[in-house]
Amino acid sequence: MIEGLITAIITPFKNGKVDFSQYEKLIRRQIALGATGVVVAGTTGESATLSHAEHKECIEAAIAARKSLGAKVVAGAGSNSTQEAVDLAKFAAKAGADAILCITPYYNKPTQEGLYQHYMAIAKSVDVSVILYNVPSRTGADILPQTVCRLADEAKNIVGIKEATGSMERAIAIGAARPAFAVISGDDAINFPIMANGGKGAISVTGNLLPDLVSACVDSALKGDFAAAKALSDKLYPINKALFLESNPIPIKAAMYLSGLLETLEYRLPLVAPSVETMAQLEKTLQNYEVKGF
Repeated sequence: MIEGLITAIITPFKNGKVDFSQYEKLIRRQIALGATGVVVAGTTGESATLSHAEHKECIEAAIAARKSLGAKVVAGAGSNSTQEAVDLAKFAAKAGADAILCITPYYNKPTQEGLYQHYMAIAKSVDVSVILYNVPSRTGADILPQTVCRLADEAKNIVGIKEATGSMERAIAIGAARPAFAVISGDDAINFPIMANGGKGAISVTGNLLPDLVSACVDSALKGDFAAAKALSDKLYPINKALFLESNPIPIKAAMYLSGLLETLEYRLPLVAPSVETMAQLEKTLQNYEVKGF
């Protein structure tokens, strides 16, 4: 079971290349501060601008870093090409990933039947768990609850969905129709209400910065201590909002740089550093939190 806090880990760059030394430090920090695992080379990891070789190297590096830690590695393996997604999924499974996270195909806007066939092809290609990833605001494709249920019924290794529509009704619809299917929050601002409705965890951006607080919130909700979970959710709300002042992962990398967790603040074009106004707002918001180092 993939549950608890799973941080969608950022990809650190140095002089234009992936900084694998820093990458390992970031992953180890996650586990030390309460995360049950990491998502590698997802949206927050700037997967869209990683080369295929870099993408695979990030998966291998995360698996190597977690071997002595007992943590889960969920490998980003999505694409708008089913053939490419299958290739990445097979690589991740062979490398030792615990699960794969597959975003809905972007840009080409498949039908629900196309989405079904896409995910079935991926699920049939590997033995590891597959987590669907629905974020229509970024992809232009929305996997509807009836298609999610169809996939859950017909592919035993499709075990959950990262639900990032921002809609509580969508999370409720899936949870009500298939209670055993894992609904995982993909929107930090509503981690608590999704968990309170039976969600199994959160794939979190904020976890990069504050894994101790996010994991405490998620773990409290999993234990049924909703008062504690809500208090932590309320505490996290300002930073959750600030981290989406601009497109993810622009603000989270800036916040980590400001907090001393990154040696350099680098992005891959077309992403660029945040505006002066966003940096000022991040600095102001960070004053309310203790960001623990390595």
